[in-house]
Amino acid sequence: MTLAVSSSLAEYQNELRLDLLIDMDDDAFFEFCQRNPELRFERNPDGTIIIMPLTGGKTGIRNSELSFEVVLWNRARRLGQVFDSSTGFRFPNGAMRSPDIAWISNQKWDLLTAREQEKFPPVSPEFIVELMSANDKLKQAQAKMTEYIENGVLLAWLINPKDQEAYVYRSNGSTHHITDFDQYLSGEDILPDFKFDLRLLK
Repeated sequence: MTLAVSSSLAEYQNELRLDLLIDMDDDAFFEFCQRNPELRFERNPDGTIIIMPLTGGKTGIRNSELSFEVVLWNRARRLGQVFDSSTGFRFPNGAMRSPDIAWISNQKWDLLTAREQEKFPPVSPEFIVELMSANDKLKQAQAKMTEYIENGVLLAWLINPKDQEAYVYRSNGSTHHITDFDQYLSGEDILPDFKFDLRLLK
């Protein structure tokens, strides 16, 4: 397969974009990802493939803290399934995204066939988290959050440890900006009774 590297790297800073000279359907893209397990890919609605960078040590620790708390909450209630950042989801607009953390209710997950569950699930998670690394661009991260909501995500958190701020996005179009980490983020009615202490990410 021949790949062409996009020249617009400055715009995406820490992402490498690949413009394929041939089109790949969802099955072909899945196989492409399986053949490159050391890399993490996303795909834009126009088919452009993005190679996502590896995280640094501090980001990895923070991701683990977040994942642990969501998994612990879910294990106690058994309301759905929790997914890590290596899981790709096919959204209604054609994009393939891999949030840092995603949660899907059992009711929604069970509607998928076994084959759909095995590959890139064609479903929008009800809840997602994106944790920014030090070099991530805020405007680019916010655009992704808007895309999530427009494609059916009900609750989304964008967390920026560098500036100790967080943004909450909801399906009704409302957003909330948290300006310090001495607070809790709430799972609201999507993850009932779930609260995350932002101080764990300092």
